[in-house]
Amino acid sequence: MPKHSLHPCRVGLLSLLAALTLPVQAAAAAAALPVNTFIGTQDDGNTFPGASAPFGMIQVSPTGEHYAGWRYNDTRIRGFGHSYLSGAGCWEQGGQLSVLPVTGRIGPGGDFDTAKVGSFDHKRYAAEFTHEGEVGQAGYYKVKLSSYGGITAEATALTRAAAERYTFAASTPTGHLLLNLGQANEKHSVVGSELRVLDERSVEGKITTKSFCGGAQYTTWFRMVFDRPFVAHGIWDGAGAWPGARGPSHQGEARPHGAWLSFDLKDGQAVTAVSAISHVDAEGARVNLRADGVAAGGLPLSFDAMRTRAQADWQRELSSVRIEGGSTDDRTVFYTALYHSLLQPLTGSDADGRYRGYDDAVHSAKGWTYYEFFSLWDTYRTQNQLLALLRPERARDIANSVLKIREQGGWLPRWGYANFETNIMTGDPVTPFLVDLWRFGALKGREQEAYAALRENAFGVPPHRIRAQGRAGNPSYLSHGYVQYDRGFFSKGMDVDPHHGASSTLEYSLADGSLALMAKALGHSKDAQVLAQRGLNWRRVWDDSVLDAATGQRGFPRPRRPDGSWFSELNGGYDPRSERGFHEGTAWQYQWLVPQDIPGLVSAMGGQPLAAQRLDLFFDYEALLADPAAAVRKSWVVGPYSYYSQFRYNPNNEPDLHAPWVYTLIGQPWKTTTVLRAAETLFGNAPNGVTGNDDLGTMSAWYLFSALGLYPDMPGSGRFLLHAPRFAVAEIDLGTGRTLRIEAPEAKPGEPRFVKSVSLGGRSLNKVWLDWEQLQSAGSLAFKLSAQPDIQGWGTRARDLPHPPGGMTP
Repeated sequence: MPKHSLHPCRVGLLSLLAALTLPVQAAAAAAALPVNTFIGTQDDGNTFPGASAPFGMIQVSPTGEHYAGWRYNDTRIRGFGHSYLSGAGCWEQGGQLSVLPVTGRIGPGGDFDTAKVGSFDHKRYAAEFTHEGEVGQAGYYKVKLSSYGGITAEATALTRAAAERYTFAASTPTGHLLLNLGQANEKHSVVGSELRVLDERSVEGKITTKSFCGGAQYTTWFRMVFDRPFVAHGIWDGAGAWPGARGPSHQGEARPHGAWLSFDLKDGQAVTAVSAISHVDAEGARVNLRADGVAAGGLPLSFDAMRTRAQADWQRELSSVRIEGGSTDDRTVFYTALYHSLLQPLTGSDADGRYRGYDDAVHSAKGWTYYEFFSLWDTYRTQNQLLALLRPERARDIANSVLKIREQGGWLPRWGYANFETNIMTGDPVTPFLVDLWRFGALKGREQEAYAALRENAFGVPPHRIRAQGRAGNPSYLSHGYVQYDRGFFSKGMDVDPHHGASSTLEYSLADGSLALMAKALGHSKDAQVLAQRGLNWRRVWDDSVLDAATGQRGFPRPRRPDGSWFSELNGGYDPRSERGFHEGTAWQYQWLVPQDIPGLVSAMGGQPLAAQRLDLFFDYEALLADPAAAVRKSWVVGPYSYYSQFRYNPNNEPDLHAPWVYTLIGQPWKTTTVLRAAETLFGNAPNGVTGNDDLGTMSAWYLFSALGLYPDMPGSGRFLLHAPRFAVAEIDLGTGRTLRIEAPEAKPGEPRFVKSVSLGGRSLNKVWLDWEQLQSAGSLAFKLSAQPDIQGWGTRARDLPHPPGGMTP
């Protein structure tokens, strides 16, 4: 296990606390498939500990000082917000409609001085809390606020509505809820807000924010109802605080705005709020509240009733993968990774099917669910394939949603946030994303439409008038085979491809290689030939003369200037450990991003022995053999955002996530297993148990594939590479009524085991991969493992390795 010592929130303690507070049935369910939502809340994992449904539209979680909403060592809670992303790295994300329970007098000269609007600043009124007794489970969160006499806060959520229960200390006569519309997460700028107190049990309004690395504005509408009437209320704004005001109240950018609601507690110390949000309009929030937050008779759904439903929903989701073997911590890490992988993309359509498109118009999804928040640069590598494997119906709706973005917004997305394109990150992630979904059957009936959209993206650039920037490097790439390195290139957002020309070339080339497979299968033979050749364009940025002086390795990808010359520093040299020309990485880390042409890459490195030697240097392989847990922290992980000046494997970020399987692809599969078991020590049952940003489930999905013994190969190939599983048994429900059973009886988490042989359905399997059709036929995949690798055994012969896609040859 990793050396985590931040807090003793081990699953055993969590399970005990849950058992003391849950109904027996719910406690048993939680104990059966343990989830610890605190995993990833430290060291910039950027997950949130609060409540969400699978792919939920609304989340309720604490907000502290961290830009992503919450960090485990925050000391005060500013409020419980109603919108969060799991694991994203950009600032300005979520936390809107922040609610905090408080006590004290509200009035002139009071604890909340209505004569001083500054007393309603969440940084001032934030509550201290204790981790003792804190519970973070799938669908349920609980924490004790030590300020304001001691208040217990709980949260739960269904897909489109959530509930909070605030239990004030005994004998407290009056409790207040502060609803803050003018402030959200740290660095999340509220552009404007509107609030209306409807009656003594309900409020509604809207909040417009400018979000995500300086992205566009979008609006969240909300409605909140209470299980008891409030006896007093008021509104604060930029001009002051107004007791009894009902609104409508409007405020502009960065102006104080909110409401206080006061409850008489003589008939009970708990106040429950049920809320819903919408990105469509106020009616959408009302529709969502009626659908998921209202019981028979029109009363708000009780907290316990919603919690029971929420945890039952999660139990069904999580139980679709069943594992045997390993410790309680091992199981908790696995199921928490599955939980994090199933949080997004978020449901975007309201209960009536309406959603706000990228044209800012309202559209309707009839008979399907529209999804939003697409972190494609991250998720195309692991999480996309996991959802296609486990949730084929959702994968179809996800694919349809991406095509709707193109139809309504004018271009395919890269990093789609709410209903706008952020242009965050570089390359062409939507192509491998959609090509994989095509290969997995999620575009059935829409193949030609999808290909037309992808071809438009691959052969052109978006009009200047629309927000999407697409393949901004295409003019150079289509003419010369590379994206130029030009830091002065115009950008519609924070990122644009020519700012990172070398890595963008590698990403474009990978995308073209994958699209060639789709083109060929759909009968576009001329396109397929062109795209297959463009899949070799990674060679246009490969410079055989580049030397890494410290290791003696020669030949690396290198950025090219607009005139085609190689980029050099002012001293005339070029360091492959430099960030120049690469996005969140270096030439050392990006050099492996050639899954479409591994034989060509091996040849460029001087042949298989030299390529293997370079991999050994990259992973610090000898150190991994001696002490894997120590080596990964010394050699690989130097900080969550330390992308640059590195020449080792970086498990914190996406560009080299696939690199451990390059060993498999060159005939050394036992080394893949060694690297994976070492990397898995970075995932633990504690707040810092995720390495790097979880990136909307990407790192968690990587861990799941690593633990299961499968990993997606070249996008569009339909191949899943095999390696030694972590657990003795795993059963995977494929969403088609079939189950894949993976058996590895000799597997023991924490101890190295290597593949000796593999069989599928009782028949020996010598090749190192299964294709999609074989996976879908389900049945039994059996691994025979041994304590020592066989360097001339399974997976070491050339005929057992996959060939590059057609048209791509060394």
